[in-house]
Amino acid sequence: MSCVLEAKELWKVYDTGSVKVKALKGVDLEISEGEMVAIMGPSGCGKTTFLNCVSSLDEFTAGEVLVDDQPLSEMSDRDRTDMRKNRLGFVFQSFNLIPVLSAVENVELPLILKGKSSKEAREIALDALDAVELKEWSGHLPAELSGGQQQRVTIARAFAHQPALILADEPTGNLDTTTSDSVMELLVNLNRKKGITFVIVTHEEEIARQCTRLVTIQDGLITSDEKIERTGDFEEE
Repeated sequence: MSCVLEAKELWKVYDTGSVKVKALKGVDLEISEGEMVAIMGPSGCGKTTFLNCVSSLDEFTAGEVLVDDQPLSEMSDRDRTDMRKNRLGFVFQSFNLIPVLSAVENVELPLILKGKSSKEAREIALDALDAVELKEWSGHLPAELSGGQQQRVTIARAFAHQPALILADEPTGNLDTTTSDSVMELLVNLNRKKGITFVIVTHEEEIARQCTRLVTIQDGLITSDEKIERTGDFEEE
């Protein structure tokens, strides 16, 4: 399997003026195509900082990040924006849906911005909503959807453009247990059926154990990296 994401000696230091906070301290990590990697650790350990750095949402202090073998340090700001738009998908704890747009419009908007025709974008968006079992809700506004449904729209938007990698930061953090289980079942089946690569930051071991690999970060360092057997009753291919 090809390497989708690689961090090499990745450092992130925040300079507050009075003190320098070392959020990442030389992190090395390779993620291969088709993996579903959970990143765990206590609050403030560097989990979200790692996600922000490897996605180029935040500048790293030292080291290197490669997405599909392309080093971020050699990219211009425009190249990084294009990389995020074309090669990455994002799922956050807050759904970040545009409230005045329907579910299908939220999914198709990034496709249109990428240059897809309105007709093609609509077809792709509807297929993505169908994959997350929300096609019949495609015309509804976010406010008319439950939290779980809104997160499904967010997930559809994240993979509609066929990214190399989806980065998810606490994707079930705002959901109740039943809805959280449903969303994770969806993510696992997308990984299994479509081969989508995921990196999921979570503080919940139950979520992490549904992935294929568990990376633990403490105090800015990776302290363990293990292959795991998924738990949970998920639909097989």
